[in-house]
Amino acid sequence: MRVDDFDPTATDDPAGTHTMYASLREACPVAYSSAYGGFYALTRYADVRDAAADPRTFISSVRAVVPSDPRGLRRPPLNFDAPAHTPYRRALDRTLQRSRLVRLEPELRSRAREALRPLLDAGEGDIATDFGVHFPAWVTTTWLNLEPEVAPHLARTSFAWVNAWRRQDAPTVTAMSEKMYDIARDLVRRRRADPLPEDEDPASSLLAERVDGEPLAEEHIIGALRQSLVVGMVAPPILLGSIVRHLSEDPGLQDRLRSDASLLPAAVEEFIRLYTPYRGFARTVSQPVTLHDRAIEPGVPVTLVYAAANRDPEMFADPDEFRLDRPNIHQHLGFGRGRHRCAGMPLARMMIAIALEEMLAATSSIRAVGPFEYARMPEVGLTSVPVRVERATAAATSHP
Repeated sequence: MRVDDFDPTATDDPAGTHTMYASLREACPVAYSSAYGGFYALTRYADVRDAAADPRTFISSVRAVVPSDPRGLRRPPLNFDAPAHTPYRRALDRTLQRSRLVRLEPELRSRAREALRPLLDAGEGDIATDFGVHFPAWVTTTWLNLEPEVAPHLARTSFAWVNAWRRQDAPTVTAMSEKMYDIARDLVRRRRADPLPEDEDPASSLLAERVDGEPLAEEHIIGALRQSLVVGMVAPPILLGSIVRHLSEDPGLQDRLRSDASLLPAAVEEFIRLYTPYRGFARTVSQPVTLHDRAIEPGVPVTLVYAAANRDPEMFADPDEFRLDRPNIHQHLGFGRGRHRCAGMPLARMMIAIALEEMLAATSSIRAVGPFEYARMPEVGLTSVPVRVERATAAATSHP
């Protein structure tokens, strides 16, 4: 019988969670917990990086998240191993090239301003549950070329789905998931009848993909689109909430970024490193593995704790501090690594940068006032961040 090395349910407070991971990195880098059916946690940067880069040993087709979908469903590309997952990634990657993102940027900026307006008009609100949910919904539906009325529907549905997932409330997860499946099914039906250019439309790209001359199975195309509808809705509210709380506690940095937008790309990368919201992405091993004298057996999930890896002092000096000039910042694991690195990484980077720039440009002050609520496994971070804002003057808000 295995003995627990840690309890992931002991606290959801990010500060307490990171303190726990710091202890594990030092004394027990391959830690076991019986929570959620039992799993291992890798907390050191090198171990997480190497496992993520070794898809033959650390496979995704058995368990990809802890806790996992309470219904046990498997969707590509997240739950598929190579070579089965490769055509789905290839099809999605086609639609995320820089040339297309440049074309999407003006509309996404307009949508960000639209999503910010209620908060600015009221002078207060919740940056995570309001703007942090609604703007990512616009980003997702714009990328998928869905009609504008889908965005608020997706925001409501995905918000309910994520909260039900965290509670392991299977009936609500199923009900909300079915609504998103309806969107995906209708999208496939319409694109099959009237396809768009493959490099501009994920559904059309998936329908055009071939393996040995054969099209992808329709159920898997629908599953990939259903996953695409929600995958970009989980992390952004947590990350944006954490960023805003940080800027509230460091008004000097807030003013500096507001006055010099050229600093934002570096700031976004450091914020992603510091506030990586993932602690439950997982693999299982395809054969017995011994790591740091701990034997890992096939079938037992192994979480790649990206949030812990990105605060490993062996990799990042002063890891709990925000450093705008961090020389190795692009080595962070905020988007994972290897074949299962976040497919939407370029779009996610652009979304966070636009959100931050538009928030700062529209305000002269953002202050997080609490009380705060925290994410449960498989995430870590803030899920509710009440704020008060002061609008910028008209002269200050003039920007491209």
